[in-house]
Parts: sequence; C-alpha cells; structure tokens
Amino acid sequence: MGDPGMSAPPPYQNQPPHQQYGYAQPVQPPVQQPYGQQPYGQQPHGHPQPPGGPQRPPQRSPLRGLISAVVILAVFGGGAWYVWDYNTNPNGGKAKEEADRVARREAADKKYNPKIGDCVKIKDPQGEPVTLIVDCGSADAEYKLGEQLAGPAQKCDPKWDYGIEYVGRHTASYTLCFSKV
Repeated sequence: MGDPGMSAPPPYQNQPPHQQYGYAQPVQPPVQQPYGQQPYGQQPHGHPQPPGGPQRPPQRSPLRGLISAVVILAVFGGGAWYVWDYNTNPNGGKAKEEADRVARREAADKKYNPKIGDCVKIKDPQGEPVTLIVDCGSADAEYKLGEQLAGPAQKCDPKWDYGIEYVGRHTASYTLCFSKV
C-alpha cells in the first residue's frame, strides 16, 4: 500500500460532502430574483414546474359557448313570447281576460247599482233583494231611488216606501231608500 509516512491530507472543513480531497470549489451565493419574479421553470414557493414548460390556461370549446348562447336566447325568447302573448293574443290572452272581467264588473255596477233618480225592479223583495235598473217609463219600473244613507244600521225615513240595507264585507255599508213609481 504505499508509504506509511505519507498520508492523505485531512479533508477541509466546510467542504460539501461530495467533493474529494484537495481542490475546493468556490461556493456561489444563490441568485436573488427581483420581487415577484421567479427563476425560469419554477413556480412560486419553490414548487417545481411540471415538465413541458409553462402551461397556458385551458381553452374553452366553441361548443360550450354555443350552448351558453342557446340557453340565454331561450330564456329571453320565452320571456318575450310570454309578454307578447299576454298583450296581443287574438284568441284572448290574459290581458283580454282581465279586460273582460273589468267590463263585466262595470256592466254589473251599471245594471245593479242604482244612483239617485234611477228606477229599479226589485228581485226577491222579501228575501235577499237585488235591484235591477230599468227605464222609468217601462212597465217593470217599481221603485225610484230617492236617498242613499252611508254607514251600517241606517233606517229610511217613513216618507220612503221601501229600504234595502247593504252590509259590506270589503266595502262600506249603506242603505238605499225608494219611493213607489
């Protein structure tokens, strides 16, 4: 084995363990990157970049955009059709139904709710009387409305021939006083 007097020099301290005896390599300080930048090929916080270089964001397929557009058009188109049908349907539609209901109510008011001076025929005078407005010159005219008293439990004066009290649930209560025609 070699000369017992010759021995290898002692290893240097602070030397990386993979270096062999003798020649020390200079230690280079780590390269400092400007704030917010990372060395090429590395992600923040020391996570390694997957092989193949930086990845681009995933591309949206044109089919997905087309489906989104169709759904949006269907929703807005359905709403527009509903509004158009509601207002213009020649077979009726909800607007016409509402207008018919209001017209029937107004016609009933004109037919069954007399004003002072109107002549009426009274249906079921002994039970639940209903006034029907008629022409004062017709044979159907029985009574003429002379006075309307506001409030519940009002009584007609003795000068009137007939009185009807209406007690309203959703409207005001009143009493109609009639004279014979």
